[in-house]
Amino acid sequence: MGCTVEDALRKLLDQAQAAKARQDPVAAASLLDQALAMAPNDPLVLNSRGVTALTLQDFATAETMFLRAAAADPEEASLWLNVATARRHRQDDDGERKALDEALALDQRNFMALLRKAELHERRGEGPQAALAWRGVIALAQMAESQPPGLQPVLDHAERFLADHAREMEQRIAAETAVSRAGLDAGETRRFDACLDVLMGRRRIYRNECHGIEFPFLPADEFFARDHFPWLADLEARTDAIRDELRALLLGEGQMLRPYVTQRKGTPDNKWTPLDNSLDWGAIFLWEFGRPNAAIHAACPQTVAALEAFQRADIPGRGPTAFFSLLKPRTRIPPHTGVTNIRSIVHLPLIVPAGCGFRVGGETREWREGEAFVFDDTIEHEAWNDSDDLRAVLIFDVWNPWLTLAERDLIRGLFASGSAVLGAVGEEEFRP
Repeated sequence: MGCTVEDALRKLLDQAQAAKARQDPVAAASLLDQALAMAPNDPLVLNSRGVTALTLQDFATAETMFLRAAAADPEEASLWLNVATARRHRQDDDGERKALDEALALDQRNFMALLRKAELHERRGEGPQAALAWRGVIALAQMAESQPPGLQPVLDHAERFLADHAREMEQRIAAETAVSRAGLDAGETRRFDACLDVLMGRRRIYRNECHGIEFPFLPADEFFARDHFPWLADLEARTDAIRDELRALLLGEGQMLRPYVTQRKGTPDNKWTPLDNSLDWGAIFLWEFGRPNAAIHAACPQTVAALEAFQRADIPGRGPTAFFSLLKPRTRIPPHTGVTNIRSIVHLPLIVPAGCGFRVGGETREWREGEAFVFDDTIEHEAWNDSDDLRAVLIFDVWNPWLTLAERDLIRGLFASGSAVLGAVGEEEFRP
């Protein structure tokens, strides 16, 4: 039987490959030109001829061949990457960008296309675009199951570029906002600074997650501004008296102290299992689900008076709740979220050794004795005591400050109704 066109084409391609292997690109180009005469629109032949032209530094021919190959096989992103390579060698930045965009239009997760685009933007001094592309490169690398050899230096470069770019942007922003910042305190710039941290990739914004009742359209903030709670200063002024009453309780038999975490029998192991029925995190309740603890009230009149001086979350069958929270040394409370955003949680630190901390969402604070703060417990939060001493905080719930007085009345009516829809929100879940 005679030799077919396909056989002849395959023979020429094999010979061209052999020529490349013995580092004879001129011979390979001649063989591939013969193959092109037989199959002028074959994307494999066109691409091979383009690669050979790159080796010969004939970048114009390489670009032509790669463009013809891309036209013949329009779904293959790698061919547009080759076009971009030829155009880079020709110092055609705009053409290279268009070719990379074509590759990314076919595959948004094409790692090499995104990498080359990051390099292009950086080379052209296009900082914001380069930063965006380099972040994409890092994100794709993190998604990969394994890292190709030689990639780490590229990722290290990306991290250095992003760090340098962030510093440059911060300097520009500081200069542009200096007049606006003048005279503002940290509370007034807190949200703007958080916005910058997000833009610079230094933090994420945590959304509130309600495991029970969610009241729609309330602003979700990790820590509420003190302006919402004008009574905080009066509460803080009573810190010494409140602490003295707690210490007197602790010197007694402590029969009112009980584990804060008590799970139902048969509950599968979970993040709360290490604290279940443990006094590592203990509580002494002054009010629980709206019911006063008469014995503790009698022992802590100053604390009761301090709490009764302002309106708390008086929710039928659910609030207010107030308790001394005691965290033993080397104990951590795992990240978790609360049951409802209709309330806010107040912490008044009473006994705080060094090594204690508290995180709500993306912001971590130290407790400071006598300095209260209010936070949204439906945003992920956690606490720890890494010291060798006991940590004690007075915790209680108040209304979410964004609720109107009319809305509070409606909520009271909802809970007073005993509606069956509230059945899933048990008392134990409703504690701060």
